[in-house]
Amino acid sequence: MEQEEGTLRVGIVGSGSWATAIAKMVLTNVTRLNWHVRDQKNIDLFIKRGHNPNYLTSAEFDVERIDFSTDINDTVSNSDILIFAVPSAFLRPVLSGLSVPLKDKYIISAIKGLVPGDNMIVGSFFHKIYDIPLAHIGVISGPCHAEEVALGRLSYLTIACQDIKRAREFGALFNCQFIKTSVSDDIYGTEYAAVLKNIMAVASGICHGLGYGDNFQAVLISNAIQEIKRFVDTVHPITRDIKSSAYLGDLLVTCYSQFSRNRTFGTMLGKGYSVKSAQMEMLMVAEGYYAAKSIKEINDKYMVNMPITEAVYNIIYEKISPAIEIKLLTEQLR
Repeated sequence: MEQEEGTLRVGIVGSGSWATAIAKMVLTNVTRLNWHVRDQKNIDLFIKRGHNPNYLTSAEFDVERIDFSTDINDTVSNSDILIFAVPSAFLRPVLSGLSVPLKDKYIISAIKGLVPGDNMIVGSFFHKIYDIPLAHIGVISGPCHAEEVALGRLSYLTIACQDIKRAREFGALFNCQFIKTSVSDDIYGTEYAAVLKNIMAVASGICHGLGYGDNFQAVLISNAIQEIKRFVDTVHPITRDIKSSAYLGDLLVTCYSQFSRNRTFGTMLGKGYSVKSAQMEMLMVAEGYYAAKSIKEINDKYMVNMPITEAVYNIIYEKISPAIEIKLLTEQLR
């Protein structure tokens, strides 16, 4: 990077659980943090209580070290590195109020989804729409749940960037007593895998809600990682180890964890909730809902064999009975 790492100003855009967990990590390595939070009432409560009033309330902050702003332009102007941690469906609306340039900034995406409508991974979106060089874009991948970060439990992150040296510099922002980071140059594969694992977790939840047991879940996840590999190898064919934690590890934790919002969403569907009622009851966005449609549209071009993704899409968007669709899926898995 052009400046000494210690002088770089860091900003976070987003105020959900993952943004809060990221702030907890970053504040172990920087003196001050800029933070764009949309609602002034939430900022006031955050400052008063010393924690996010809506998410990860157990994570306490020294608010004297945080410069909150409801204006994204303030956060962007005063930051050299910007970490985006908003649901993918909200990225364009969040950026709609931006009037200052982004192209001289370093961008780190903590978003596990595709930009709806564009069907682009977030790195490509910032590169094509905002003219950010790919070497200035980093991507955070798991396996890592925000809730365990808040509890200070040992977790691992992979930071992907086409410039490995810069990936290490990005990673230094997150390294701390309870976070270990590794690096990758596979920005496309890690982003697509992060999108796909949310779809697979919805499928896992649906099967759980329908009463399928651990034996079947093991077969489902084994097939899921193969489906992810087929897709990412087709869309971006490079040599990658799909068994590494950025791919397989992230898939496992998202499909099995009690904290997985995508598994929770799927479980509700399997138990008979409508898509709308499940979304209304959840307090957080399940990215797999949007991802199923986006990946289906992308795959109309590539025609990769993706039976699990197809099943989730049919249940969510075609309103096929989960019991019927999963029964059909069981005939395709090996």
